[in-house]
Amino acid sequence: MWSETVKVDGPYHFEQVLDRISMDPVVALNQEERYIQVPLVIEDEPYVVKVQALGTVEEPVFNISGTDGETKIQAIEKIRRIFQWDFSLHALTDHFKQTNISQIFEQHAGTPLVLEFDLYSCLMKCIIHQQLNLAFAHTLSERFVKTFGHQVDDVWFYPKPEQVAVLEYEQLTELQFSRRKAEYVIDTSRLIMEGKLNLEKLDELSDEDVIKELVKIRGIGPWTAQNVLLSGLGRPNLFPKADIGIQKAIQKHFKLEKKPTSEEMDQFSEAWSPYLSYATLYLWRSIE
Repeated sequence: MWSETVKVDGPYHFEQVLDRISMDPVVALNQEERYIQVPLVIEDEPYVVKVQALGTVEEPVFNISGTDGETKIQAIEKIRRIFQWDFSLHALTDHFKQTNISQIFEQHAGTPLVLEFDLYSCLMKCIIHQQLNLAFAHTLSERFVKTFGHQVDDVWFYPKPEQVAVLEYEQLTELQFSRRKAEYVIDTSRLIMEGKLNLEKLDELSDEDVIKELVKIRGIGPWTAQNVLLSGLGRPNLFPKADIGIQKAIQKHFKLEKKPTSEEMDQFSEAWSPYLSYATLYLWRSIE
């Protein structure tokens, strides 16, 4: 058993983090006790790491704990990246004070961009969530994980690519996946197993090259590729204009009679760069 106390530059609103993550029924957390149990894969082995908030929004302090001391350094590194502890939100706050969504940033001040726990599970989740309402998307993700994944210390892990690659399409359609979505999930996993899609190398590519690489794959369009960049790789300047939630948030905030056009979204977002990903997150939070 090991534990480590980590101080982070404030503001950092961990309660907002837990509130947003709590929408995912697969994740193990306790909002009252301010902790989350994170499923990590280190050197192809599953480990559960507990992250508990001890401090305040302005002076955030966390306790990180796990069971295998040999994985401590790697686990802490992964946790710092997932929760974006090395990115100061001060610059973000100052930047958006001068923009047309300053009110939203004041309301949700200190909310960080938190990554999915694993790039493969992020890709699977993005494919599953395509063109579905959020509630049913989470239901399908939960069925997928609890049918084909596994638990460690009561924490669920997504199945590995090699486990999904050998499934039959009917095993997913039985869970209410559409036939096409079942094909996308399984076929993409097979490409990973065949070495035709190397997820580890994506982090070395530019945003544009990641999108080019992913959209070659049947079932992955710009929306999915952009969300992998945002939620999987933590790129700071992504703005998925095709996302219905973003469109609704902009329509609500700017009191538009109908959903904004692509050109209108470009005009509204002109001053948000180079933090478009954070604008995306805060717009989502404004309607959740």
